[in-house]
Amino acid sequence: MRNSLQKIILTALFIALTVAIQMLGLHQFITGPLVNCMLLLSALFAGPISGILVGLVTPWIAFLRGILMAPLAPMIPFIMLSNGVFVLCFYLCHKFLGKKVLGSAVGIATGAVVKFLILSGAVQFVVTVPDKIAKAMQFPQLLTALAGGVIAVIAARLIARAGRKEEF
Repeated sequence: MRNSLQKIILTALFIALTVAIQMLGLHQFITGPLVNCMLLLSALFAGPISGILVGLVTPWIAFLRGILMAPLAPMIPFIMLSNGVFVLCFYLCHKFLGKKVLGSAVGIATGAVVKFLILSGAVQFVVTVPDKIAKAMQFPQLLTALAGGVIAVIAARLIARAGRKEEF
């Protein structure tokens, strides 16, 4: 019971922190990596379900906050899906390839590329949006996912060293 309650509390904390980051209204290349970082940190510290739950909330907050422009509203389900897949790819690679550089690097790269492919494929083949707006769902998403993954791994190691969690 204690472990379940702890995961619920951590998930709520990560959702709150992620919403706070999004509410700051910073540029996409600051907000994006920080949000992706929170997805992976929540998965590392509270489990993959936590990371997925955070990833389900973020596109709605982005839409309500105006970060995600109205013409991209049909992309919300694809953003939710890509966030979940990003978390799962990272978590599984990290779990099965190890918690050192290899598992983290392969997990970040795999998750970021799959996230990019889902979002890019959605704007090219499923959702009709103007080209200029569609570009925001393509290469920038790959960059922000990669950057967020690197930030998450560094942050997790710093948190572990601080004694808040012995191993992530």
